[in-house]
Amino acid sequence: MSEKKMFQQPDWFRLDNAGILFPGQNTNKWSNIFRVSIELKEEIDPDILKQAVKNILPRFPSFNVRMRKGFFWYYLEKNPVKEPSVNPDIQNPCYRVNFKESDRFLFRVYYHGTHIAVDLFHAVSDGYGNTHFICTLVAEYLRLKGNCIPAGGFVKDINISAPAEELSDDFPKFAKSKASSPITDKHVYHAKGTKLPKHMVNITSGTMSFAAIHKLAKEKGVTVTEFFSAILMDIHCRKQLREKCKLKEVSVQIPINLRNIYPSETMRNFSICLRVKVDPKLGEYSFDELLQQVALQLRLERDEKKINAQISKHVRIEKNPFLRFLPLAVKNFALGIATLTSAEQTTSAYLTNLGPVVLPGEMKPFIEKVVLIPGPGMRTAARCGISSFNDKLVFSFANCYKENDIEREFFTTLVKMGVHVKIESNRE
Repeated sequence: MSEKKMFQQPDWFRLDNAGILFPGQNTNKWSNIFRVSIELKEEIDPDILKQAVKNILPRFPSFNVRMRKGFFWYYLEKNPVKEPSVNPDIQNPCYRVNFKESDRFLFRVYYHGTHIAVDLFHAVSDGYGNTHFICTLVAEYLRLKGNCIPAGGFVKDINISAPAEELSDDFPKFAKSKASSPITDKHVYHAKGTKLPKHMVNITSGTMSFAAIHKLAKEKGVTVTEFFSAILMDIHCRKQLREKCKLKEVSVQIPINLRNIYPSETMRNFSICLRVKVDPKLGEYSFDELLQQVALQLRLERDEKKINAQISKHVRIEKNPFLRFLPLAVKNFALGIATLTSAEQTTSAYLTNLGPVVLPGEMKPFIEKVVLIPGPGMRTAARCGISSFNDKLVFSFANCYKENDIEREFFTTLVKMGVHVKIESNRE
C-alpha cells in the first residue's frame, strides 16, 4: 500500500490563511461564493449524479466539512451527513451561504438540462480546487453511465485517499520574506446602477474561440488575462469620463494561482489578488496605452519576492498572539468594518482566469464547455470569470445591477475586433 493510501485524514481543519477571512464576511446580504459548471452533450440524470457525488466525496475530505464556531476562531469539521443533496438549478447562482442549510455542506450541486454546476464557499477552496472537484464528479458520473474514464488532468483518482499535500495550508509553508508589503490602495471608481434585490445576480456569458483571442493578445504582446483586463479598464475609464464626475483611479483586481509559482498540490485556497490601475486625472489613455500599463504593472507585481512579502505579511497577521486570541465576536466586528471601508472600495472590476481545463482524452468527447462564474459583489458591475476548454473560451459577468451596459460594451468591443461571440444570460 502506498504512503498516500496510508495517510490518516483528519476529522477537522483549521481554516487556511485566505479562508479565515470569509466566515466573518458572510452575512445575510453577501457571501463569497463562486460557481464552476460543466456543460455535457446529453441530458443529466439526477439520480446518477447524486450517486456520483456520494462516490467522490471521500476523495475530497476538505470539501466534506461543515463550518464550526469556536470562541476564538472558526474551523472546519468533518460533516457526518453521508449524502449531500443534488438539486435542480436556480436562477440566482452563487446564492448566499447559510451554515445551517444544505445539511451544513459548504458546497451545492445543481443540474439543469445538460449542465452540472458546483457552487462553493470560498473558505473551503479556490477556483483550482473547485475545478478538480467538479471535473472528478463529472468523470464519475460518466463512469456510472457506462463509460471508461481514467484519472488525469483535473480528474482525481477516487480509488486512493487524499494525500497530506492536498490538505495542507501552504501559505505558512512558503512564507519566508521579512519585508513588509504596504497597503496603498485608494478608493476607486465604481460604475453605478439600479441595485438588484438581495441575493439576485445577472449572469451574462460569452463563448468564443480561444485561438482567436490568443491571436489578438499575442499580436499586442500581452497575455489573454492582460488583454481582457485592458478592455475592462478602458470601458470603466470612458464610462467615468462620460459621467463628468470627479475622476478617480480605475483598478482591476486579478487573483493569481500561487501553484504556478510554488510547488504546491493543495486543494485548499492558495491564491492572492493583485491589482492593476490607472489614474484618469493624468490624461486620457488609448487602448494600446492601457495594454502597456496593465502588462507592465501585472508583470512587476507577479515578482516572486513581492508576492512572498504579501504572503508573509498575511501569515504574520494570522500568527500575531494578540489577534489570534481575540474573541471571535471582536474579530468579526473588526472584519465587518474593514470590509465596508476597503474590500470592493479599492476595485472597479474583478477578473479571475481559471486557465485551460485539462481532462483525460476519453472524457473530452462528452464535454461541451466549462464555465467559471464569480460571486456577485455588493457594488461591482463587472466581476468576471474566464475558463477555457479545447478551443472554447467562456467569459462571464456577474453583475449586481440591472443595467448591462458594461457587458454589452465589452462583447461589442470583441466583435468589432473580429471575434465571434455567442451570448447567454439568465436575464429575462
